[in-house]
Amino acid sequence: MDRDETLALFDRELRRGAQRDGPGSRVERIGDVIRLTGDAWNGIIWSDLDTSTADAAIEAQLRHFTELGRAFEWKLYAHDRPADLADRLLAAGLTPEPEETLMVARISDLPPAAVPDGIHLRPVTGPADAALLAAVHDQAFGTDSTRLMASLTTRIAEQPDRIFAVLAMAGDTPVSAARLELHPGTHFGSLWGGGTVEGWRGRGVYRSLVAQRAAIAADRGYDYLQVDASDDSRPILQRLGFHPLTTTTPYTWTP
Repeated sequence: MDRDETLALFDRELRRGAQRDGPGSRVERIGDVIRLTGDAWNGIIWSDLDTSTADAAIEAQLRHFTELGRAFEWKLYAHDRPADLADRLLAAGLTPEPEETLMVARISDLPPAAVPDGIHLRPVTGPADAALLAAVHDQAFGTDSTRLMASLTTRIAEQPDRIFAVLAMAGDTPVSAARLELHPGTHFGSLWGGGTVEGWRGRGVYRSLVAQRAAIAADRGYDYLQVDASDDSRPILQRLGFHPLTTTTPYTWTP
């Protein structure tokens, strides 16, 4: 995989060409900044700034989300300009979250993965399944997934071509869950979630969910999978055939 070529394709299709992530969301280009505003996520997806425009652009976004009364995330990539954009975001009062690694794999290069003994995979098809997915995420990540559950329920009903979610079940108990976001008109599907509850980690459940989502994306005509990998998932994904392209750090702000 050519790193620079693939990263340029990612920037062009998923950042500069960003799409709405659900009913009620909107993508806006304000000068040299592209932002997404919606029920599930609010933030800056892409920017093309320099030392003379960066501070004013940051101030404008703070003002916008203050007026909305919404927290937001400025998704900063290591190759974004200007080189000191991270320092400028910090100076404006935004808080950095843990750094992640942008990883991409060609779907045709990914190996199949067996489902571990005692596990069966179940697509998320309605509100009851979405509630199980949210419960898994709450346990795995220690977060409140109420908004995710509501958004997922709506999107599965209204945008079945854009999202696929799956549960790994041990009998009637959900032990892992993950989502696949599809971006029509692009080469990419995106992996999200992938949380496994303690006690089931290290058994191949996560790998089976990656393989399941890769198969769905391939069946729908996509060429690549993209994921923002944590330090825990990066080595697993790298062994499967994902390539690190750059790093990304969420800078968050709450009015």
